[in-house]
Amino acid sequence: MGAGHAHRLYRHGHSPVHGLPAHAKLVAVFCFVIVVVSTPREAMWAFGVYALLLAAVARAALVPAGFLLKRLLIEVPFVAFAVLMPFVAQGERVDVLGVSLSVNGLWGAWNVLAKGTLGVAASVLLASTTELRELLLGLQRLKLPPLLVQIASFMIRYGDVITDEMRRMRIARDSRGFEARGVRQWGVLAKSAGALFIRSYERGERVHLAMVSRGYAGAMPVIDEVTASRTQWTYALALPSAALLVCLLGWTL
Repeated sequence: MGAGHAHRLYRHGHSPVHGLPAHAKLVAVFCFVIVVVSTPREAMWAFGVYALLLAAVARAALVPAGFLLKRLLIEVPFVAFAVLMPFVAQGERVDVLGVSLSVNGLWGAWNVLAKGTLGVAASVLLASTTELRELLLGLQRLKLPPLLVQIASFMIRYGDVITDEMRRMRIARDSRGFEARGVRQWGVLAKSAGALFIRSYERGERVHLAMVSRGYAGAMPVIDEVTASRTQWTYALALPSAALLVCLLGWTL
């Protein structure tokens, strides 16, 4: 976790949200998601308030709306699942524009869309304001099992390496006039996938030997200890605290 690198989700900035310690932001996002999931689906106004809270955080973090909305496209599969629920769910039916839909399915679709979108938006804001290296250090600070932190660190680091290897192999195929037009080309693609696996495995062995030769004994060294002040914790927990108040109102009203 030494020399980190910026990910495409990260947006460099010097806002108050960027300056908060990673472990404080992780706790804040986790608590916010728990509160959102615990909110009754019938309290539709509460989800609008949650969206306004996230919009306020995005404004404070200087994250443009277009940047956030573009990265929300990752939840498209969940949207497709939610759209199907009113058609396949059982129970009471209601006619909407001449189409018979399930009442339980409509509520379920709304529940998935509202809570899923808010959770993804909170995660995108976290990734937009926190570097990957800081996130890993934050997980380590929160006493997550070291093995899981190391797996996440290696996955992030060498995911880009494997992607770059795939790009070089694709360029090599294109330079030889290869075009994947049909089933006949599947054999070439299968051989490329096998070659990629072998190269990745061999590179992993070389990296492991290099780490062992430099003193690696199964645990990554802690580069720096980042602590959060009481003021920083107050700022970080403002979002889940406000969301908790909204959730309680949603259950009582």
